[in-house]
Amino acid sequence: MSVQTDRINKLRGVLESNSQAAVISDENNVYYFSGVQNSEGRMLVTRDEAYLLVDFRYSETARKNCNACKVIEFKSLYEDIKSIFKKHGIDTVLIEADAICLSAYTRMVREFNSVGVSIVSDETLSRKISNLRIVKSEDEIACIAEAQRITEKAYNEVLNYIKPGVCERKIAIELEYLMKKFGAQGVSFDLITITGAKTSLPHGVPSDGVIAEGDFFTMDIGSLYKGYHSDMTRTVAVKSYSEKQEQIYNIVLNAQLTALNSVKAGVKAFDVDKTARDIITDAGYGKNFGHSTGHGVGLNIHEHPYVNTKGDKLLSENMVITVEPGIYLEGEFGVRIEDMVLVTNEGYKNFATLSKELIVV
Repeated sequence: MSVQTDRINKLRGVLESNSQAAVISDENNVYYFSGVQNSEGRMLVTRDEAYLLVDFRYSETARKNCNACKVIEFKSLYEDIKSIFKKHGIDTVLIEADAICLSAYTRMVREFNSVGVSIVSDETLSRKISNLRIVKSEDEIACIAEAQRITEKAYNEVLNYIKPGVCERKIAIELEYLMKKFGAQGVSFDLITITGAKTSLPHGVPSDGVIAEGDFFTMDIGSLYKGYHSDMTRTVAVKSYSEKQEQIYNIVLNAQLTALNSVKAGVKAFDVDKTARDIITDAGYGKNFGHSTGHGVGLNIHEHPYVNTKGDKLLSENMVITVEPGIYLEGEFGVRIEDMVLVTNEGYKNFATLSKELIVV
């Protein structure tokens, strides 16, 4: 049995009768269950059959790579879906409430209702898929590890480019080039490569601003490998750093290392967040740490579990999360340190191998 077949069989647990089906629209979810990456496909899962519907552009790839579903090259997507409904006697369809826009939902209702099929648009299907995806398989973990390896290789090389007079955008361009050179499909997100006072912006955008001596330079970066993401942040000093920069850096580092040591299967995500947040708050900088301590990573760069003040989910073995506390001083500088880790029954395994001590470039 293939990995995808096993996933589809688990998904079928959400179907309460033979007259129910699930329609999957989200691109990453389609890939998760079919093993085929495409931008226009849909999956339709019944109690006894699974279908992957793709257009001409992806049909050859799908036929060669998908062994968990019947592949249909659709000419008219909704007409082909309605034919499958008729074949299996489907009268109710579950859809991903968080995966389609209003116009797509409106059309879906119109098309499906025209053949007597009603839609369940609550969180039932989305929650089931999230609960399946939240724990990673060995293959998924291997892809995430490779994405991290590529990211680190690019990071180590780009450190040579970080020097006074170089603009932020050049570093972002070099990183993306190097990641692709080293085997990435692309970058995980718009890379953050910012310097000086801009490092107080948690999601600052690289510009033509140039690096100066004494700056902190922050890189929030990641690569994409076989659909899976990596995520890492490092803050480095350019030529020198002040006593205050060192102090703030060490507070963040202490918070990050302590939070990492709290990661373990059976621990609530909330408690990991609290561990980091308490250290930063006790140091007097609680108001300068306004984002989550972390999040899940996989086919999406941000996915469950969310490691924040409301994160009530228990961590379990083979979840992948980030731990990324920060302090941001408006008009001065900011520091964020981020690792991506695998949750284990004993604690965690860090995908990152790079030092987190404050380095000068």
